[in-house]
Amino acid sequence: MANLKILAIDDSPTMRRIIINTLKRAGYEDIVEAGDGKEAIAKLKVEDVNFVITDWNMPEMDGLTFVNTIRAMDEYKNLPILMVTTRSVKEDIVEALKAGVNNYIVKPFTPETLKQKIVETISK
Repeated sequence: MANLKILAIDDSPTMRRIIINTLKRAGYEDIVEAGDGKEAIAKLKVEDVNFVITDWNMPEMDGLTFVNTIRAMDEYKNLPILMVTTRSVKEDIVEALKAGVNNYIVKPFTPETLKQKIVETISK
């Protein structure tokens, strides 16, 4: 499944770099980045993305609003979404899953966890 085109969304350039480096080490080379949900929607319209990794807490448009927004669009309603966030309370996780997130990782995470969650998400 290394032929995934992944959109990595995080307002922190450092966190995006960590995610991208982790993905590359796991064999995923085709990665597009965005700094918030608004930028991510613009990227989705021009890039043929087939997997999304998004943060929750971001300016402009947060991850939950982004998920709700793209889930309402026919072309993205089945796009696999993995949320990577510092929010670890059960209510937040339930809210994200209800919004349409396919899987959830709490920061900080290990490269193994990220790879495992991607594999888990695409095989569901």
